[in-house]
Amino acid sequence: MRPVAISVDAPESSRTLCQKAGDTSTLLADPHAGVMRRYDLVHAGAGIKGQDSARPGECWVDVSGTVRGVNLTDNSWVRARPDQMLAGAQALR
Repeated sequence: MRPVAISVDAPESSRTLCQKAGDTSTLLADPHAGVMRRYDLVHAGAGIKGQDSARPGECWVDVSGTVRGVNLTDNSWVRARPDQMLAGAQALR
């Protein structure tokens, strides 16, 4: 298992942000929010100029694509702590 982030931002923007932060995790680009819509991670109208943006949250998805756990918030500053992420991953086993 491994964490993967998804962003509506352009791949180059996300890559630059990750490099500046020293983040080496996998970051996927979803500029049309198709994957995020599938997993109910779109925050409608919350982006710049009322555009849809990514809803802050975490999903634990098994190898078949089934969502096994969700931690969603409307606050973009709130994220799961590492221990919460590990607990969610361990529950998939």
